[in-house]
Amino acid sequence: MNAFVEQAVQALAAGLLAGCLYGLTCVGLALIFGIMRVINFAQGDFMMVGMYLATGLAAVLARLALPDAATPFVAALLVAPVLFTAGALLHRLLIARTTGLRGGTAAHQAQLVLTLGIALVLQNGALIVMGSAPVSIVSPLSSSAWEIPLRYDAFSTLFLNQGRTIGAVLAVLVALAVFWLIGRTELGKSLRAAADDPEAATYVGIDVARAHRIAFAAGTAIAGVAGGLMVLAYPVQPFVGTDFVIIMYAGVVLGGIGSVSGAFWGGMTIGLVQQLSTLVLPLQLQNAAVFAVFVLILLFRPQGFFGLNVERA
Repeated sequence: MNAFVEQAVQALAAGLLAGCLYGLTCVGLALIFGIMRVINFAQGDFMMVGMYLATGLAAVLARLALPDAATPFVAALLVAPVLFTAGALLHRLLIARTTGLRGGTAAHQAQLVLTLGIALVLQNGALIVMGSAPVSIVSPLSSSAWEIPLRYDAFSTLFLNQGRTIGAVLAVLVALAVFWLIGRTELGKSLRAAADDPEAATYVGIDVARAHRIAFAAGTAIAGVAGGLMVLAYPVQPFVGTDFVIIMYAGVVLGGIGSVSGAFWGGMTIGLVQQLSTLVLPLQLQNAAVFAVFVLILLFRPQGFFGLNVERA
């Protein structure tokens, strides 16, 4: 019995650490979808690009005599301005042509095709440039763990991987910074106004196109940072984004459409379910367990954890 309790505590801890990273990826997607109403199939591939950038930046920082323990996390944070700039340019040149006040079914169809095309370009571009072999960041923290004795048994110990734990803490801090930006700043008010009623926001002097550009660029940067933090635990290859984009959308729906903070808790829920399911199910059925819980939650609360049971125009 004690062995099962130890395994359950270990799975719970692993679920929380994974959930923090999943939650951050979901926050980036929720920011784009909540403000622009764009279904972005390329979001997972932006994360993939962030993972590759982080590995390259980590190698550069290592040559600059930065401490080995800090290198991966500094590299992950440095991904943000690079992908923010790339996201802003991508929005100006492509995404903006299918968004704006003149929405409708045709616009949404164009957005789907465009973001899917961007995803395919990024995947195949990474395959050509980086090859198909998985790549990861080697850090002394990845092979080290904090040992926390469990009080109920003198022989039971909780192991927390140092790299994953620090990455999870940074993910929470980045998510909190995003929540503060949206909820407490003038920029956040303009973003929320552009999301709630773009036409009315235009009448009061808000540049909706600029708000959409900032939202898309910020969502892209957040995905990149999440990827940079994740590459310590998950090796990157050109098609890794396809697996994670499903998790992102599931987390956004669980959290509630339009709720950026809810998206984080949706991602957290997915991480917990994935890890706790391994106590009773084979590893290959992790995602099956996730979507079983996903369906059950939506049966009882279709609007998600923090969504409103109303339909916005």
